[in-house]
Formats: sequence, C-alpha cells, structure tokens
Amino acid sequence: MLRGVLGKTFRLVGYTIQYGCIAHCAFEYVGGVVMCSGPSMEPTIQNSDIVFAENLSRHFYSIQRGDIVIAKSPSDPKSNICKRVIGLEGDKILTNSPSGFFKGHSYVPTGHVWLEGDNLQNSTDSRYYGPVPYGLIRGRIFFKIWPLSDFGFLRDSRSESQGRLLSRGRGRRREDLSWNLNAE
Repeated sequence: MLRGVLGKTFRLVGYTIQYGCIAHCAFEYVGGVVMCSGPSMEPTIQNSDIVFAENLSRHFYSIQRGDIVIAKSPSDPKSNICKRVIGLEGDKILTNSPSGFFKGHSYVPTGHVWLEGDNLQNSTDSRYYGPVPYGLIRGRIFFKIWPLSDFGFLRDSRSESQGRLLSRGRGRRREDLSWNLNAE
C-alpha cells in the first residue's frame, strides 16, 4: 500500500515538473497574453487593453522599425513597458525635449533600439532614458484581444515613426531620410 501511494506521488510530481517545463518554454519562447496599462501608446493601445505578445521575434532578432514591443523598463526593472520601435542600431533619430521646444539627434548604438510611445506628450521613453538594450525586449505585440470591438491584428503604423528617423543604420547602406521630416 505504501509503495502504491509513493508511486502515485512520484508520478504526480514528475508530471507536474514536465508540464511546468512545457509551460515555461511556451511563455518564454512562444508568447503570452499581456494587459497594457497607461496612456503612452494611445490611440493605438488604450489603458487596460489586452494584447498577445509573441516572443519569437526577439530570439531571432527580427524586431523592425514600427513594431510595438514589451520590454523591461530601463528605469524600473520590476515593471514592463509597451512602446513602439522608432530606431534600430546605427540609426540617427530626431529627438524632441518633453516640451517639444528643443530638438536634437541621437544615434542608436549597437545592440540597442530606440523606443517611444505613440502619445509623445504622455510617454516616458527613450527620450528620457536613452537607447534601450535589445536584451530588455520581452516580446512583440501584434494582436489585440480586448476590447472585442478592436479584436484583431494591429495595423502597421511604421509610417508614423518615419518622421523622427533621420538616417538608417544596421549594416545597410546609409540612406538620408531627412526629406521625410518635411513630407507632410
């Protein structure tokens, strides 16, 4: 009898460990459901919207300009941030002060990305803490689950961020994109 109870207990513990490992790998490498909070990504993502973030893009280094990502906050590692990728390594970015009065430019160093919220007046982002290390990116948001009225894939908004990109880097031939600043 004791042998039967021990056998069942060890089997249960073994299955629990196996399923725990599977769940860990699924959430670490495939993706998961995330609730976004705060106004920094409005109007694209509202406060309390529920989205799906896939994690394969960060593992295969396929994050692109215009993607919306979840990343560890550089100023508070216990919290995550939701921002749009404006620049990749080697890019030259037009930066504005929070008041919008002072303009300058910043270069994105190797192994980093430049992140900004869509709601520039109400976003703490790379304009405050600088380029974000690629290793802090947790996943790429591509699908909105809640509210049901917005259910579906997020539209591609890369053109909205092009106005702040002055030149491209990342191993490609540098292209001067300053004409985009006056295109609208």
